[in-house]
Amino acid sequence: MWVSNHFFTKPVANKLCYVDAAGVDGRSVNNLSSYLKTHWSSIKERVESGRYEPDAILGVEIPKSNGKTRLLGVPTVVDRLLQQALHQQLSPIFEKDFQEHSYGFRPNRNAHQAIKQAHKNINDGYQDIVDIDLKSFFDEVSHELLMTLIYRRVKCPLTLKLIRKFLRAPIQKNGKLEKRRKGVPQGSPLSPLLSNIILNELDKELTKRGHRYVRYADDFSVYLKSKTAARRVGNSIYLFLRDELRLPINREKSGIRRPSKFYMLGYGFVPVFCKGSKGQYQLVADIFALKRLKEKIKWITRKTTPMTFDERIAKLNQVMKGWMHYFKYANMHAKLRVIDVWIRRRLRGCIWHDWKKPNRKMKNLMRLGIPKGMAYAWSRTRMGRWAVACSPILSTTITIGRLESRGYVSLESYYLKVRKTVGS
Repeated sequence: MWVSNHFFTKPVANKLCYVDAAGVDGRSVNNLSSYLKTHWSSIKERVESGRYEPDAILGVEIPKSNGKTRLLGVPTVVDRLLQQALHQQLSPIFEKDFQEHSYGFRPNRNAHQAIKQAHKNINDGYQDIVDIDLKSFFDEVSHELLMTLIYRRVKCPLTLKLIRKFLRAPIQKNGKLEKRRKGVPQGSPLSPLLSNIILNELDKELTKRGHRYVRYADDFSVYLKSKTAARRVGNSIYLFLRDELRLPINREKSGIRRPSKFYMLGYGFVPVFCKGSKGQYQLVADIFALKRLKEKIKWITRKTTPMTFDERIAKLNQVMKGWMHYFKYANMHAKLRVIDVWIRRRLRGCIWHDWKKPNRKMKNLMRLGIPKGMAYAWSRTRMGRWAVACSPILSTTITIGRLESRGYVSLESYYLKVRKTVGS
């Protein structure tokens, strides 16, 4: 059984998990080690005897990109440690049964593999796409069905009992406890594995039918060669999800898409307009991903954001580097060049704002090579910060070279660098 001394002889503090925030007990990850030195023997004995009772889950609302919120369930750090232990023992057991085209939260698999497989399916001619969005998936998972699927592979009563207790742990919202009889909390180390266990039944059904599909966690799509086939398959998947897995779909966000109207994990697909490339599509970053990037950059380069110029550059480079690493397979050279111009204007505007007083503006302009008379005139201008940032007086003095000497790296430069790593 998994509760043998193989694991419990030594707490695995470095395997802790997804959320560093404290749970309902207020204990943080940083305080866990000292707590376990005193209480580990008692925790171990209660788990091995089946008497361990998980604490309530702390419900935390986090904003989504569409303006709505998502409820995260944050277990206490001790419960997260035990859930991580369960995950380490259960994952190899179920991994053997998971299907090839499931890419979310699995060893040696990632979102890029899912995107490339979807891209391959589309360019192979499977361009009528059944795009299904599960309605509040993590809140709708049936505990009864999930425990039945786990029992098929795991026969240890103590393990099953502990998993059920974690599933049934109440959630605390606004200081009040609410019972839970379905759903797995997002934010716990076990939830990704449990979601894969239940949706693996859908994977097996699609594989048995011979369909091309891609699934990343609860995002999945099926690729067909005709709209008629897509309608038939979409209806059958809806019935399978409703009757077999007891999962509702979001009808507003689900449907049959053509590639140019289909988005997956932040990527979009647009036709290739080249001779001999009829019916082929290339990857791009979707408009929402570009919008979110610009919102982050706008906050960093806002004049009222309390940062020094060097701190702005460091934060800006961090955001752009991370974003570009994720979207390295997208073709967007021209769009990035336009965004780079916008970023540099915002940086020049920050510099102009930091100079503040007219005399300081005049002296700095003179240091950059502007004649005294012109520097004096510009230092007293009534033009706004953005208008000055767009004017030749700053673009010809605070040049790209000067910005780069302070650490600025353009999106286009990052793009060319990462594209070399993917062979494009």
